[in-house]
Amino acid sequence: MDRLSPFFSNFTLSAKVFFSGHLCGTSSDHATRSVGHLHVLRSGVLNILNKTGEPTVIREPTVLLYARPGEHTFRTEGAEIVCAFVDFGAGTLNPLLAALPSLLTVPLSAVSGLAPTVDLLFSEAFDQRDGRQAAVDRLAEYFMLLLLRSAIDSQLVQGGIVAALSDKHLSRALAEIHHAPERDWSLEELAHVAGMSRARFAARFLATMGKTPFEYLSLWRIGVAQSLLKKGEPLKMIAPSVGYASAGALSRSFSLRVGQPPMAWLAAQQFNEIK
Repeated sequence: MDRLSPFFSNFTLSAKVFFSGHLCGTSSDHATRSVGHLHVLRSGVLNILNKTGEPTVIREPTVLLYARPGEHTFRTEGAEIVCAFVDFGAGTLNPLLAALPSLLTVPLSAVSGLAPTVDLLFSEAFDQRDGRQAAVDRLAEYFMLLLLRSAIDSQLVQGGIVAALSDKHLSRALAEIHHAPERDWSLEELAHVAGMSRARFAARFLATMGKTPFEYLSLWRIGVAQSLLKKGEPLKMIAPSVGYASAGALSRSFSLRVGQPPMAWLAAQQFNEIK
């Protein structure tokens, strides 16, 4: 069972490396774009400066993922680092993004099989060969996939979709929801797929996800609809593919979840992309 591919097929994950080298002194990344930041530290010492309290000191090779926009400041002396913008599908209801903490800090040694990718990422980033930018961007995206895979396998995140995908019972039901959002799922059907009673399934889902199975199903449907709108699909074609009888029914649910009608939301997304 592939737990991650539905997120990559329905929501855009992109990365763009904007710095590679030896970082010295104090450096700040500002929340000027609707994207997060990925920092891969291969050597040196990195101090994360907090607004209050003592700085957090990173002394070993580590990946730092700021999944959402937010200002952060580092102080370093000769740290060897690669930094990238990361976008989980700006503006969409991507449950994977919603479940990630504001900062995920993972030692590189804790992520199995990551070393070859890190070596290749730094080799491409520090050289000036043809196609360098395209190469490092794709490697950063692959790095993100490996990190998310490890977050599920190693249960690095407590609560939300990442934790639910780590659960052998809940992950089965989620796989069915992700594969067939158009289906009129019942609690009994989802519980059967999960191999649990209805009561136990509903209770575990709520405790892990913080929402009921049908609340999650609705959010997934709207998130998929958002992605299809951004790809140019007409609303009347999207509606049946995500479980709505008509474009009007989808529009009403969309407005309830997002706070604005589908086409107004799409216009705002397109405006943000060209700013």
